[in-house]
Amino acid sequence: MEGILICYREIYNLALERKGSKEILESLISRPSDRSPLRVFSDDRCLAEFTKKIFQSGFVWKIVEQKWEGFEEIFWGFDIDKLLLMPEDMLERKAQDKKIIRNFRKVRTILVNAQMIKETCERESKSFGKFLSEWPKNDLVGLWIYLKNNGSRLGGNTGPFALRSLGIDSFLLTKDVEDFLRLNGIVDSGISSKRALYAAQNFFNDLQKDSGRDFAELSRLIAFSFGDNWAGLSR
Repeated sequence: MEGILICYREIYNLALERKGSKEILESLISRPSDRSPLRVFSDDRCLAEFTKKIFQSGFVWKIVEQKWEGFEEIFWGFDIDKLLLMPEDMLERKAQDKKIIRNFRKVRTILVNAQMIKETCERESKSFGKFLSEWPKNDLVGLWIYLKNNGSRLGGNTGPFALRSLGIDSFLLTKDVEDFLRLNGIVDSGISSKRALYAAQNFFNDLQKDSGRDFAELSRLIAFSFGDNWAGLSR
């Protein structure tokens, strides 16, 4: 691909050319969940989703799903108050239970993230789900940074994936999206730096103003317009 693609219409047209028709493209980028009313999740469900995405990171997602009932049982439905009363030796025993995926470093994040949720709720005087839902949409990366700095193993795309599952509209900095941003001069440093993250945020904010689309849709659109992402086409 040559040239600079900044305008929403240019991005859309390139994705359209790749997918062959507007019907196919729209079926790929638009999903009912993107437009559903935001649901405020309970604190235990926020912790559960963070934990699920942490275990899915670098692992087979299907296996995590198959084991998830065991996680819910072993960790008391992710009841935060119960978890924070758990002594270290009990946590170590639970981490070895065959009902879950036995990775102590990842199991340890449950308590760290439970503490983050509890402290946030106490400081903000609201549920964690409400805290997430009220975060300014045009500063999404600020929320990513908050989760990374105050939680455990929620950096990279783990936090954003979890936020999507919790109903928070979020773009993802996948390889195709990152490469697109670099080629077009939107980011010129490490993608995890604050400078790069806010450059990406500003770009997505502008795209959203131009298109009226959700961040999730725009993220998919960019991915389908660039790189090796040719799903839906015979090349």
